Amino acid sequence: MKRHTHILLGHGSGGRLTHELIKSLFLKHFRQADEHFLTDSALLDPGKGQIAFTTDSFVVDPLFFPGGDIGKLAVAGTVNDLAVSGARPLFLSAAFVIEEGLSIDMLETVVQSMAREAANAGVRIVAGDTKVVERGKADKLFITTSGIGQILPGAGNIARAAEVMPGDLILINGSIGDHGMAVMAARNQLSIGTDVVSDCACLHQLTELAVAHGGLHFMRDATRGGLAAVLAELCENRPFGIDLFEEKIPVSDGVRGMCELLGFDPLHVANEGKVVMVVSREKAPGLMDMLRQHPLGGQAAIIGTITENHPAKVWLHTAVGGTRLIDLPAGEQLPRIC
Repeated sequence: MKRHTHILLGHGSGGRLTHELIKSLFLKHFRQADEHFLTDSALLDPGKGQIAFTTDSFVVDPLFFPGGDIGKLAVAGTVNDLAVSGARPLFLSAAFVIEEGLSIDMLETVVQSMAREAANAGVRIVAGDTKVVERGKADKLFITTSGIGQILPGAGNIARAAEVMPGDLILINGSIGDHGMAVMAARNQLSIGTDVVSDCACLHQLTELAVAHGGLHFMRDATRGGLAAVLAELCENRPFGIDLFEEKIPVSDGVRGMCELLGFDPLHVANEGKVVMVVSREKAPGLMDMLRQHPLGGQAAIIGTITENHPAKVWLHTAVGGTRLIDLPAGEQLPRIC
């Protein structure tokens, strides 16, 4: 059988080439799922309890960047959407839109990365789809992943922020802006910021520890829109506001330098391995200490507080003693970062 070195339109036809691609590449790496992959739906038995279900598309440019690639990003992004909802991720699906002419070797590298990240996360890729579009009708490769997870006991209200109240403290598990600046540097082949590496990672083990610790009232991963978007959305139309303390927010020297040079605000730059948590004042110090013992939480910090003084608004208390209002970004600062 001839092994093609590049994607042809026929690979998306549903015919022989499609089946060859599925068997020689996708099943080869997602082989745990081979009993499901060739049927129309995956029949799963996740057990008893509440289920979380999510989906997301990934169109990052370039496909490979310091600290990750589109495959790792597609798995981690969906795992994290489940994790911050208080769920333990169980199953993923993966749909590929491939541009004619993409190197098979490049596609396999991406698929291997997905398989490795899924295995490390303990989730199974159990369903998928492949489409190929004509040369010039897409930009190499787009991936859509969907995921199912089981809500952990006592975590059903975390995504809705229903229990957030004045006096609660706000934590983050580490420095912000690394993913956005790493993609920016790779896309433009900038010599500056070459030490900035994406924080792309699966956070579900960290979030499970936080749920088990207790006192957790809200979680969300700070992806597009960055930390600012998470906090602005959290208090929008709510009877509470947020005081945020700039000097407490971890930002690496590399990210800070790139942002100052290029005119970005680190608060609005995307992350792919950072989670914002709102926790009761009594439980916050213990949770921060626990997060710092985890490889993905070494720079965990308490960065703000929920307040009743200015409902629905986020006020940043700057390092020089001033204050400024933090709002949702007006537009996309950096397109195609995830």
